[in-house]
Amino acid sequence: MLLSLEPRGRQSRLMLWCSPLLAALLTLGCGSLLFMTLGHDPWLTLHTLLIAPVSDLYGVSELLVKALPILLCALGLAVAYQARVWNIGAEGQLLLGALVGSALAVNLIELQSRWALVLILLAGTLAGAAWAGLTAWLRTRFNANEILTSIMLNYIALNLLLYCVHGPLKDPAGFNFPESAMFGDASRLPLLMEDGRVHAGVYFALLALVAVWVLLQKSFVGFQIRVLGLDQRAAGFVGFRQKRLVWLALLTSGALAGLAGVCEVAGPIGQLVPQVSPGYGYAAITVAFLGRLNPIGIVFSSLLMALLYIGGESAQMSLNLPQAITQLFQGMMLFFLLASDVLILYRPRLNLRWVRRNASATATAGAL
Repeated sequence: MLLSLEPRGRQSRLMLWCSPLLAALLTLGCGSLLFMTLGHDPWLTLHTLLIAPVSDLYGVSELLVKALPILLCALGLAVAYQARVWNIGAEGQLLLGALVGSALAVNLIELQSRWALVLILLAGTLAGAAWAGLTAWLRTRFNANEILTSIMLNYIALNLLLYCVHGPLKDPAGFNFPESAMFGDASRLPLLMEDGRVHAGVYFALLALVAVWVLLQKSFVGFQIRVLGLDQRAAGFVGFRQKRLVWLALLTSGALAGLAGVCEVAGPIGQLVPQVSPGYGYAAITVAFLGRLNPIGIVFSSLLMALLYIGGESAQMSLNLPQAITQLFQGMMLFFLLASDVLILYRPRLNLRWVRRNASATATAGAL
């Protein structure tokens, strides 16, 4: 090949932390060129996309509502990815948490006790963990690739949700719309402000943030997870139980994704609908890497991703931009992040032998 990559002798820790910022700037630059190509003023479009949505208190509350499920999913994925357990199934775990929590909530509509909310949140969290447990079982029992199994389980979870919302859980008084009945007041997460939709799920996100930080940075189990992620053979030599750590990573990841799902239906939506998630579980993958698998970094990257969601909706309505603009920005950001990391970790080298060999072959062909 003309170019080859060789590892750099020393890795710049500063550059590793600055590469997400570089990726964001490159994304904004390419996005501006794209907007110009579509015939839009790039400054006006970026203002509509990134600034206008949070220009008032209600916009900030919507930002927090969007960031909550992404943050919970990304925190769980950070635990799994630190152990190099590549869980791609946060979307399915979120959907199953929403489904099981809703199935319980529609049967507790008449219950006025706040214990109803506790049971619903617990059911959704355990459902997400159980769905991730299928991936853990397949990985530890049959050595099945968790990337393939977790992403296939996403589609199974989605079709289960669609079946239930069109069938057993469909509201009989809902004029045949595919949605469940509205949850009872005791089954809803209380709002934190009158002029917004921010709800008590924010407290769960803060609790999960502290718990994941303590787990990864201050506990011996977190040390084992990091060692497993660095070198699985070394983890086995020192006696760390690899299968147990895989189970722990996936169950933690699934539980937080399930909690995100049940908080969505018990919070701003108040019922089960097919569009319970516009792809939060997939966006959380980008957020986890953008935040460097660090809980604090994930907070900022989840806010950025949530801003892209609400900004994309605003740009779609006011500027008639395509609906896929949010996914496009997510893809560009992940691409530039990976490209920046490659150039930080590896040094490109020109393969002179390849150049000389091809030059010689060209000269020989010309002589003939």
